[in-house]
Amino acid sequence: MKRYPVLVIGLVIVGILVLWYIGTQNSLVTAEENVNAAWSQVQNVYQRRADLVPNLVETVKGYARQEERVLTEVTEMRAKVGSMTVSKEILDDPEAFKRFEEAQTKLGGALSRLLAVAENYPDLKSNQNFLALQSQLEGTENRIAVERRRFIQAAQEYNTKIRRVPTSIVASVGGFKPKAYFTATEGAERAPEVKF
Repeated sequence: MKRYPVLVIGLVIVGILVLWYIGTQNSLVTAEENVNAAWSQVQNVYQRRADLVPNLVETVKGYARQEERVLTEVTEMRAKVGSMTVSKEILDDPEAFKRFEEAQTKLGGALSRLLAVAENYPDLKSNQNFLALQSQLEGTENRIAVERRRFIQAAQEYNTKIRRVPTSIVASVGGFKPKAYFTATEGAERAPEVKF
């Protein structure tokens, strides 16, 4: 009869541990899904940018035939970004994430040069199609910055969670891996130079 209370206490402790494990596992799944959702939104705004680029290029092309080099560069960068296979697994591969980020940065730089070229064409600057596309592109670039910030926050919360004890035990057993962060490109602290 003396074993009965010890058995009950043991079962209660095991029950508490099981409930804690399940709660922690569910919490990690929720945090990981928040990172995945934030990443999907980053991809969404990148896709919006990629969809706007051909229209912007065609509009500028009509006015700026001699700027073919810049137009070609923008088209090539967009094609490179568009050809990249991007899945949520990229978040678990820091090198693939870095390559994706570099391609997006190069496309952003090419778009900046394209918009700078447009400054040399007064008719283009007053063209309603160009102005509308430029406005949409500027809005998209702002959305990219906002969604990247949200992704970074979600990744930070998730990465912090999987590293903290005792949750780290559940994370290692469950195979939860740290997610990559966006980082500033080298030289981003300097203003870009636009040369013609």
